[in-house]
Amino acid sequence: MQCPFCDERATRVVDSRLAAEGSQVRRRRECPACGARFTTFETAELVLPRIVKNDGTPEPFDEAKLRQGITRALYKRPVAAEAIDTAISHILQRLRTDAEREVASRQLGEWVMEELRELDQVAFVRFASVYRRFEDVQAFREEIERLEATPGRRSGQLSLIDSAPSDEQEQS
Repeated sequence: MQCPFCDERATRVVDSRLAAEGSQVRRRRECPACGARFTTFETAELVLPRIVKNDGTPEPFDEAKLRQGITRALYKRPVAAEAIDTAISHILQRLRTDAEREVASRQLGEWVMEELRELDQVAFVRFASVYRRFEDVQAFREEIERLEATPGRRSGQLSLIDSAPSDEQEQS
């Protein structure tokens, strides 16, 4: 590794540790020429499968596109950035372990919806409305009913539909 300060080619590793849940190696390095210390991160480069779109054309997997879709669904929702990163890493892990050269975009969309269902119900419905191309309010209703019927909703999430009557309903 070349020193970023003096361009010396021979640097030595002072310390190595696992980082990012074991998916990276963090190395502390020292330059013998200038004495500067710096940190590098080492990540295995894996070839991810191509995504086959609905029209049958394959395209390279784009993590930025995945992140953008998830972030758009979570716009103005109370979800931590770490939770988003974890959801994306779960999807990437599935892509790696699927052992296929090509994955249908429909499958990728289902994985995204599974992660969003755990993160935030509103984001899940937002994503599903675009992904499944809901045509009318009834399609939304059916998806919300299916979501409400699914056991194991993440604690701390607000319900999509309040089951308790509001003050206005009680007074009528």
